[in-house]
Amino acid sequence: MNKDLILLGHGSGGKLSHQLLDQLIIPSLSGVSLTGQNDAAVVYHEGNRLAFTTDSYVVDPIFFPGGNIGDLAVNGTVNDLAMVGARPLHMSVGLIIEEGFSMSDLSVILASMRLAADLAGVAIVTGDTKVVPRGKADRIFINTSGIGILEHQLHISGSGARVGDKVIINGTIGDHGIAVLAARDGLEFVADIQSDTAALYGLVAELLTEGEYLHVLRDPTRGGVATTLKEIALQSNVTIRLQEAALPVKSQVSGVCSILGLDPLHIANEGKLVAVVAADAAERVLAIMRRHPLGLDAAVIGEVVDASAGKMVMETVVGGIRGVYMLTGEQLPRIC
Repeated sequence: MNKDLILLGHGSGGKLSHQLLDQLIIPSLSGVSLTGQNDAAVVYHEGNRLAFTTDSYVVDPIFFPGGNIGDLAVNGTVNDLAMVGARPLHMSVGLIIEEGFSMSDLSVILASMRLAADLAGVAIVTGDTKVVPRGKADRIFINTSGIGILEHQLHISGSGARVGDKVIINGTIGDHGIAVLAARDGLEFVADIQSDTAALYGLVAELLTEGEYLHVLRDPTRGGVATTLKEIALQSNVTIRLQEAALPVKSQVSGVCSILGLDPLHIANEGKLVAVVAADAAERVLAIMRRHPLGLDAAVIGEVVDASAGKMVMETVVGGIRGVYMLTGEQLPRIC
């Protein structure tokens, strides 16, 4: 393999992505430390703490059960701000459109973006549009950036996990990735699986009431829950142990994964968050989630068990212990 070439796996959000970031992109551009590599950057301006994030969306297909590339882009940006505890304020939208793209499809996408922004309470205030020749893109790509404000004194970061903390997720895993896969490949045996794309700040605002007990928030998008928790373990230098029996997975998602040889822990989500909280607050956080429409299936799925070099393990349903690792390669390309 030619190591000079970029592979699809470098965009997976998994091991290859982290190698590309750690070995080339971050050292070249900023040198930000591992502890500072969160879903959004926190910056200071005139006494205020602001959050800033950017993302690009290349999902294929652009329309899928439960959403489309437009509301996905807005919700994803809002969620990256929310994962550092920031209330979203403003965002930009950059459109890269291929010549020949349908004007009516663009209209639907833009309308869904506006609706998603209105529901999330964020204003789209600036942007850019480019059209490239036919064959030089794939229909439409969307880039977004977002700014939010932290209206509290908490420091929510991937480096905040502590021994004894509980790991909680707000609902079932793998829904988005399987919904997109089914739409892309025409899997007729996959029924009633919808993307979970949603803006999470409303739920996060309620979780912030737990104050200093709330240590980490992350949305497990590319690379899934496994990759996200591995990132947290590395940033916090701890060992996280999952309970396989506690993982909330819809039977349809589990069935598709079994047939295709996929692991739900590595499947992308777009309306889920992982919260790492002090053990004393776990039941309260779980109750807050379950009272919210986006947290009805919330569950405690693990705990931080040791201070060590960024490990993650899982207790299986038969009582064994196995290692859990970042996604290697590209399991489902063009998923967000």
